[in-house]
Amino acid sequence: MSVVIIGGHDRMVGQYKKICRQFNCKAKVFTQMSASMGKQIGSPDLVVLFTNTVSHKMVKCAVEEAEKCRASIVRCHTSSKNALEEILGNACA
Repeated sequence: MSVVIIGGHDRMVGQYKKICRQFNCKAKVFTQMSASMGKQIGSPDLVVLFTNTVSHKMVKCAVEEAEKCRASIVRCHTSSKNALEEILGNACA
């Protein structure tokens, strides 16, 4: 399963990827908006939006790309380790 995480904290990127590996998921993490983010997202199975730490423009870009490839979208207000573990636990079950 491939996962794209939008938002979160820069210092947590390594932990986000580690958690995804524990659930046998490939992960891409975008904590900042880049010019070509839409092209870099690809076609994931799941898009996780940490809404507290992300701009509206970044959310809009991620949602548009997720809809193009029919990916599931999960929105979460907190960007904690526990929140990601819960999301992946529900998605991978």
